[in-house]
Amino acid sequence: MVLASLVPLCFAGWLVWQSMRGDTEDEGSGSPPVKPGPSASGTAGRDGDEQGRPGGEGTGDGDDADGGAREPLAGRTVVLDPGHNPTNRKHPTEINRQVDIGTNKKECDTTGTETNSGYAEAEFTLDLARRVRTELRARGATVRLTQDGDRPWGPCVDERAEIGNEAKADAVVSLHADGAAQGGHGFHVIVPASVRAGGADTSAISAPSRRLGISLAAAFDEVEGARRSNYISAEEGYVTRDDLGGLNLSKVPKVFLECGNMRDAGDAGLFTDAKWRGRAADGIARGIADFLTGKR
Repeated sequence: MVLASLVPLCFAGWLVWQSMRGDTEDEGSGSPPVKPGPSASGTAGRDGDEQGRPGGEGTGDGDDADGGAREPLAGRTVVLDPGHNPTNRKHPTEINRQVDIGTNKKECDTTGTETNSGYAEAEFTLDLARRVRTELRARGATVRLTQDGDRPWGPCVDERAEIGNEAKADAVVSLHADGAAQGGHGFHVIVPASVRAGGADTSAISAPSRRLGISLAAAFDEVEGARRSNYISAEEGYVTRDDLGGLNLSKVPKVFLECGNMRDAGDAGLFTDAKWRGRAADGIARGIADFLTGKR
């Protein structure tokens, strides 16, 4: 009788023990439970934080721990150099001062050109740089401008190069527009020659700069309305020069983008169109991103 009454009690106890054992097995082999990722406003655990910045190429594929798309340029630094300065013309003494560019000496800066209607290159490049900054930041990049309308003149070409060097930028793009004869139209990219003279030494950055230039030219070529230059012989959309201080003094990959000819009615029509400047900014940002992620 006693034994018969104990059997149901033992069976009930065995069922309780099995239930408890199953709960512990669901957590895995001794590993702590996975905590949900932080919200988008947090910093710990996100791409680009201090503990996990992706520094290599191809970091834009896949998802992060909380299921959001990775920022492909997180951890990368880009310097944008809007050519000239809208108020350079008020400071002729300062901008005409000679500075050393390694191969020789040149003016600190110039006033730039303008369209026939008076839209200044410096206004165009500053607006474009701000738009590109927005596009790159949306991709996770840290972006710095050499000037943001916050200086009365300049900076000088040697300082523009130094800003990129000090930032240890992964890429620097100097934005310009040409002042060629009417009928000449289209863009081209200028990449640094391999130069070793005085304080200039581009031997380490000429090759990556060329890759940046090719990537930028390919992406800009896809911008609606953009076309390659018909007055500059630019293989693959780029030319090589050794006479620009902003390139000669750079220690990081850097190129110039001449977006077109401000004296040409067709190009000028694009430059003065805010919607086109938005499309151009997207193309520039894509070119930079493709270079940094190894897509081109």
